[in-house]
Amino acid sequence: MPYLRFQLSLAIALTLCLSGFLKAHEAIIQFQPFTVSDRSDAIMGQTISASQGVVGQNDIQYRPLLRTGEVLETIPGLIATQHSGTGKANQYFLRGFNLDHGTDFATYIDGMPVNKVTHGHGQGYSDVNFLIPELVGSIEYRKGPYYASLGDFSSAGGALISTVDTLDRGFVVLNVGENNFLRGVVADSFAMDQGELLVGIEAQSYDGPWDLEENLSKINSLVKYSQYYENSTYTITFMGYDSDWNSADQIPRRAVDSGLISALGSLDNDLGGESSRYSLSFDYANIRGDNATSANVYAIYYDLNLWSNFTYFLDNPINGDEFEQEDQRMIYGGSITHLLSYREFMEREMNQVIGAQFRYDAIDGVGLYNTMGRSRFNTVRADAIDQLSLSAFYENRIQWTDHLRSVFGLRADYYDFDVTSNIAANSGSADDALISPKLNFIYSPDDNTELFLSLGYGFHSNDARGTTISVDPTDPETPVDAVDPLVQSLGAEIGSRHTWNDHLNTSVSLWYLELDSELLFVGDAGITEASRPSQRYGFEIANYYSPIPGLSFELDAAFTEARFDDNDPAGEDIPGALNAVISAAVTGVMESGWVGSLRLRHFGPRSLIEDGSVESDGSTIVNSRVGFQGDRFAIFLDVLNLFDSDDDDITYFYGSRLPGEPEDGVEDIHFHPIEPRTLRAYLSYRF
Repeated sequence: MPYLRFQLSLAIALTLCLSGFLKAHEAIIQFQPFTVSDRSDAIMGQTISASQGVVGQNDIQYRPLLRTGEVLETIPGLIATQHSGTGKANQYFLRGFNLDHGTDFATYIDGMPVNKVTHGHGQGYSDVNFLIPELVGSIEYRKGPYYASLGDFSSAGGALISTVDTLDRGFVVLNVGENNFLRGVVADSFAMDQGELLVGIEAQSYDGPWDLEENLSKINSLVKYSQYYENSTYTITFMGYDSDWNSADQIPRRAVDSGLISALGSLDNDLGGESSRYSLSFDYANIRGDNATSANVYAIYYDLNLWSNFTYFLDNPINGDEFEQEDQRMIYGGSITHLLSYREFMEREMNQVIGAQFRYDAIDGVGLYNTMGRSRFNTVRADAIDQLSLSAFYENRIQWTDHLRSVFGLRADYYDFDVTSNIAANSGSADDALISPKLNFIYSPDDNTELFLSLGYGFHSNDARGTTISVDPTDPETPVDAVDPLVQSLGAEIGSRHTWNDHLNTSVSLWYLELDSELLFVGDAGITEASRPSQRYGFEIANYYSPIPGLSFELDAAFTEARFDDNDPAGEDIPGALNAVISAAVTGVMESGWVGSLRLRHFGPRSLIEDGSVESDGSTIVNSRVGFQGDRFAIFLDVLNLFDSDDDDITYFYGSRLPGEPEDGVEDIHFHPIEPRTLRAYLSYRF
């Protein structure tokens, strides 16, 4: 049973902590971490691009959340939606990318990668449902491929999420709402031996507004032990996660228009998933004089079984097109980084960083199966995969004048793939390597302004199965071309950050990005596939204004043009690429204890096929939170989708077949609506 495994793992982790294993604080590459509470904190002089920044717990704690993944919407310009059940990874959008579940956006939590290579559902799959929002300390975001320490999946950017080490006070949270939403969190930290022990547990259940009840059941845990010395920090972290759910997936528009189902209905009631994640990580950081060293190692167990049906009776008119995607693996990895500070070069101050990273995915089983009622009756393909990546990077920072500094980076990556397939012709080995240079110039004419010029190469890896494939798994007589193991990207950006006064700061960027091969979600197969080369460019502006203590305004906007650039007669539009994202918020925290927050999120229409003949509508939603916060007690009322918008969270266009329709199916819009207006109460007590 998943919960039994969870309890056993938690007991083992607690035993290890009590036995004196140690952990390091914030030990992924960033020796001088941002110290922030929210976006009002100045970060002048701490970033190397205009689109790099950090948000803190204050940016999260008053934000009404429908799903855990929406903590990433604190990143300006990023959208997190859902086209399936709550337990599945979110659908992400950033910089003109439909990132599916994480392709081209790298996410790390306490130094551990979240993106899954060669994943059963899609390359780069990034599920953050194991995160407890109240225990997030900070999220550092980096857009674009300009950062030497970030590699795979980071062409559009990345997020480094850090959980807290200690709590000033323990707390208990009770979250209740419509559609049988029930959530509880308890967390506290304790002095133990010469360190600090943090323990947090979250449990959640939810049926959702759908005609098919989600029946979500989720439990998370975080156990962290930290010791601090004069020059060093040690930490050990355990995370545990178990979840299972039913899914109301995207549905064809014609099924709703004809009255066959409602907009909240389903055409297959057997869809859903089960997933688990357990991790143990060790971190170490040491600072002596001008030198600093950090290191981390981790081990992660992960599994997923996901049942979907996007085309209904198109491929199999008798049993239906339901299928299962399976993924089970162990992930081992780590990094070591060393900083040499304040060396001289041509009488100029110079810092240097050298680092190495490794990751090994032992994928015991990644498979695709035809199913009926969640029971397998045919194996499309089943594979065992060993995937290794070795990386090294160097970063050089020189302060040329009082106003001008440069950051040069160089990254080298090597990947090795070994695939054992149930179809012998698709078994094999492959390897590839890339060198990715980066260059940034930062000019500060005064203490309140920074101007940035950034250039860099990045990349994403392709699914290992695609690097050795030779025949179509559904038709072994049909040959298939293998894909390149590593796909390069090139990005450039000019931007500025300005602190107008103690109350207002603004960042602006104009950027460009090209990819040698786009990763696209294939709606009728439920996977991501390598596609054509592409180009994107866009403009972003982010504003934070706090006219008086306790009152803040946010206004962020991003506009993008995205195109394939290979002159294919099919068309140049990239399906699902957003052209506009706008978010706005006002938050008030009064001295009397009253709290109010109103947040708007809008993303614009987008082409759904290459020739641009079919477009989605735009989507707008407003969420609110109001309540009272005392010294120990807090009570909030969240109204999610305040104006009861019936816009869509996600929209695709592809062929499917309903009973009685032509054998070759019907091309149609398939959509997943925003959840209708719902009320939730949030109660907390700090002890």
